Amino acid sequence: MSEPLISVVIPYRDRAANLRLALSALADQTLPAGDFEVVLGVLDDDGGHAAVCREFAGRLDVVTVTSARPWQVGAARNLALRQATGAVVVLMDVDMVLPPRCLADLWDRHFSYGQRICVVGQMIDYDNNTGDVTSVDVQPYEHYRKILADLETTGTGDRDPRMTADHVIPWSFAWTALIALPRDLAAGFDPAFQGYGVEDLEWAYRVVRGGTPVVMGPGFFGVHLPHLRSVAANRRTEAPNYRYFLRKWPGLDVELACAFGDFEANGHYRDLRPSAGGLTVVHGRVEGRAHLVVGVPPGSGPVLPATATEVETLPLVGLALPWEDGSVDRSIVLEPISALPDPYRERVLAEVRRVSAG
Repeated sequence: MSEPLISVVIPYRDRAANLRLALSALADQTLPAGDFEVVLGVLDDDGGHAAVCREFAGRLDVVTVTSARPWQVGAARNLALRQATGAVVVLMDVDMVLPPRCLADLWDRHFSYGQRICVVGQMIDYDNNTGDVTSVDVQPYEHYRKILADLETTGTGDRDPRMTADHVIPWSFAWTALIALPRDLAAGFDPAFQGYGVEDLEWAYRVVRGGTPVVMGPGFFGVHLPHLRSVAANRRTEAPNYRYFLRKWPGLDVELACAFGDFEANGHYRDLRPSAGGLTVVHGRVEGRAHLVVGVPPGSGPVLPATATEVETLPLVGLALPWEDGSVDRSIVLEPISALPDPYRERVLAEVRRVSAG
């Protein structure tokens, strides 16, 4: 048997109802069943996925890779990616249902001539972690099949704001709930991220650094299924994950995403870059105490004493800093920060207060 055109890669843990809906939609695809496979990366699960997968025997080629290690979404995706054999991988959350022509259209429009791009799909009814979900009313597949049919007829409009917003920072819209690219361009996910958020942005950052263009795919869409969620719990892991991202890849684009969010960073980038380009922060230790200098302009001489150790200069304005709360003993904010327009000046000062002791 030849290799499939597409591998649909899904990370999974304990969402059997949504898995059944996602597989039902995949079983309805107009792309011949032999032209695509579904690969599940399963972590920290009670085994309930196996019964769901058996329901689709003979209709879908489902490969399941399981591990008993604790849940980490990037690790689950990595498990599945290592077993994917398609020319193109579609990274998809288990909480997505796709319209019947989705995979066939994706291949024909974006990849049938060997295009080397990353296509961002629309996520209909995704609210981007803006409210708690404490209960879920599971609807039958026919409910979503009708919604998908209506969307294919009427179009999706502007229900995913990423499709119509200014896209300045290439990786910032590349959320992996629905995205596609050639398999050999799909980097592995960094398992150091914990809990909710940011691991997909850092993955997309590396994909872009490798030279892969990111394009919006308005005709490539799915409907997002509801699932239980605590915004407060998600925020608790998102903040340190952003700091890890910033420590790994310091720069104005990542800093703006950390400070204002991945979506909002695009507008802020054009606004801030002319006035803040070239500013840096310097961090080091003086007599064993952590010192931080923010707003260092280009061409400045040393801003810490010659006796300072562990000195590092990062290309950051100070809107977001990679250090922990209260970890800096002495902070200095230089004059260029006072010249920044709001909300940037106040954001820098708030971030300096966060990392400063006392």
